[in-house]
Amino acid sequence: MRASELLRAVAAAKDTASSLALPADEAVVLHDSNKLTLRLLPCDVLARVAPAAHQVARFEVELALRLAEAGCPVAALEPRVEPRVHERDGFVVTLWTYHEPFRTVSPADYADALKRLHAGMRTLDVPAPHCTDRVEQARRLVADRDRTPALAEADRELLGDTLRSLQRAIAGRGGAEQLLHGEPHPGNVLSTRTGPLFVDLETCCRGPVEFDLAHAPEAAGGHYPGVDQGLLRTCRTLVLAMITAWRWDRDDQFPNGRRLGTEWLGRIRAARERNVTFLR
Repeated sequence: MRASELLRAVAAAKDTASSLALPADEAVVLHDSNKLTLRLLPCDVLARVAPAAHQVARFEVELALRLAEAGCPVAALEPRVEPRVHERDGFVVTLWTYHEPFRTVSPADYADALKRLHAGMRTLDVPAPHCTDRVEQARRLVADRDRTPALAEADRELLGDTLRSLQRAIAGRGGAEQLLHGEPHPGNVLSTRTGPLFVDLETCCRGPVEFDLAHAPEAAGGHYPGVDQGLLRTCRTLVLAMITAWRWDRDDQFPNGRRLGTEWLGRIRAARERNVTFLR
């Protein structure tokens, strides 16, 4: 979040909690990128704050409630207040149960939690974009020189070609698809005493389970039953190309984003130079 917004966003979260009789004298920043994640004390609540235009927060709250009812491993909204989106001073604020970090999630536990999440998602009828729609967004970003002015032309061509070819491969493969988390990477998994819990449900989309699994640690892929390993390799490269594209957006606020974008471009180029076949 931009520095000019940060103090206002923190104040919005603290004021929201205080108005609901949750004392919030202190706010500890846990994560700061396009959204702000805070631990509010002494009430010990997790607050997520985004600009008010970020109306997908309502979708996330509704989906979290439905997934929790289905027994899915997802983070719970704060039980002491009504589960809804709060608006204050140009921001939307949602309040969640805070969990102290427990231990590193093992690949087997990661895969099991994702499998249970997917099982619950298959029971829901929720409108969501296809995962290739998000690939298309990345493609448009790469093609827009005004939005990605620091991206060298050779790198622009590499990213655009990778996204285009893998998008086509995924879209034309056929096979089973379902509702997905969309970005179940380790940053969106809480390690708790009751097991892993998924957060940040606003990226929900439809597609093959391999697209979700491509965000998980590589070792988790060996513990998820019935995975198409060739498709998983393709999805891993596709996801890498997508997140690389986001890092070159002039408005990207991800910590160390440009450094990561450069590093990931190198990985994509190395894969292409080894003549890796993305999908057989």
